[in-house]
Amino acid sequence: MVGLIVYASLYPFTDWRAPVVPATESVLRLPWPRYRDAFDMVSNLLAYLPLGLLLYGAMVRSGRSLGSAAVVGFAGPSLLSYAMELTQYLLPQRVPSMLDWLLNSAGATLGVLLASTVQAAGLVERWQGARDRWLIRRSGAALALLLLWPFGLLFPAPIPFGLGPPWDRLLDGVSGLIEDVPWLAPLYERIELRVPVIEIHPASEWLAIVLGMLAPILVAYSVARPGWRRLVLALGAVAIGFGVTTLSAALNFGPTHALAWMSASVGPAAAVALAVAALLVPASAALATALGLVVLAALSALVMQAPADAYFTQSLLAWEQGRFIRFNGLAQWVGWLWPMVTIAWLLSRIASPPPRE
Repeated sequence: MVGLIVYASLYPFTDWRAPVVPATESVLRLPWPRYRDAFDMVSNLLAYLPLGLLLYGAMVRSGRSLGSAAVVGFAGPSLLSYAMELTQYLLPQRVPSMLDWLLNSAGATLGVLLASTVQAAGLVERWQGARDRWLIRRSGAALALLLLWPFGLLFPAPIPFGLGPPWDRLLDGVSGLIEDVPWLAPLYERIELRVPVIEIHPASEWLAIVLGMLAPILVAYSVARPGWRRLVLALGAVAIGFGVTTLSAALNFGPTHALAWMSASVGPAAAVALAVAALLVPASAALATALGLVVLAALSALVMQAPADAYFTQSLLAWEQGRFIRFNGLAQWVGWLWPMVTIAWLLSRIASPPPRE
């Protein structure tokens, strides 16, 4: 969580410089912003809420008093936010702000209050009981991956639900990294002279959408107990995927264009993905894990071949030049790395002995 905050606060990590502060001011003093943006204010308020909640919960679970847990849950995120704001003096593309620090601190406070309310209501014990009924042991990593999956969908994908780096974008990133490295000049020239990506066949696009929906479902099945609860998880994954992708389009182009991302292939693909998920309800966790590896490998191969259509290009411009610039790098890397990290986790799941029940 801290790593994600640091990444979002300091992205794009380029053009570092000495602090530019008026002689009458102190580098330790944060300026008040000249302009306020409602989107940024809400984002700064909510960004540190999970960290405050998690720190409070971790302190309580480790046996600390409620008072000390509340202090750590508030002070830790607040100090981190202050450090990030001061560091932004070193980045010309970032603007340190007293308002951002106050909103971050307020968000951490809300997280502490939410965690204490949940604990007082006995919801932690209820959650643990529900988790034991729905999931097998050693399911924490799968839950973390499933929580990151919708965030990765926020960044525009070349194919709906197609997480993973498109080949052209991946090569562009590599090209930028090695452009000024003399001994890698031959590789740079070969990348710059690459052959254009061939247009993907409609059947391949449809298959990629099916696999993109099945990927989180199979991750959930790998830790979920067989039975009707798996079907609930599958329906929930598809619903969340539709909702987040629609939200991304609405934020980019406005509510009237919220469904612009839906192609003719999306509806049939969703039906097929849910039908396959229903057939796999009684499958073992080992089978779900193995199928998840196959699905993610095939999905990654298809996404890499996907060309940049007009909608994808416009979505990228909206993210990279608009209000989402602060979240561009973070959401992009989550979307690109999620399949690879998930494949690594599934491989570790296969290599390790099954958990005792």
